[in-house]
Amino acid sequence: MSLESLQMLHVLAIGFAVAGLCASGYQLITEQAPSFRLLAQGPRPSAFAAVPFLAFAAPFIIMRNTIRGCHLEGRPIEFVMLATAIAGFWSLMSGTLVISGLQALGVLVA
Repeated sequence: MSLESLQMLHVLAIGFAVAGLCASGYQLITEQAPSFRLLAQGPRPSAFAAVPFLAFAAPFIIMRNTIRGCHLEGRPIEFVMLATAIAGFWSLMSGTLVISGLQALGVLVA
């Protein structure tokens, strides 16, 4: 495995970990599961504040909804594979943003 592949695997894992951390923190504070319905409240300050939160928690929410839908509705495997690919790509992008932010703050040395 090349060094770049290993770095991308770490970034992917960090993206999923940050997504889980955000979703678990939200659930701890509000005592309800995070959902994309936070955006459906209309143009209120809470909906605007939910955008950055959902940008990082989305991979967790996508995978949670996919697994629940697979068990409850019996969704086809193609749908599960597509949702996993979308959540993985999203996690890779948010993980890259987290790593870049840590490097910019000087916490992480590249």
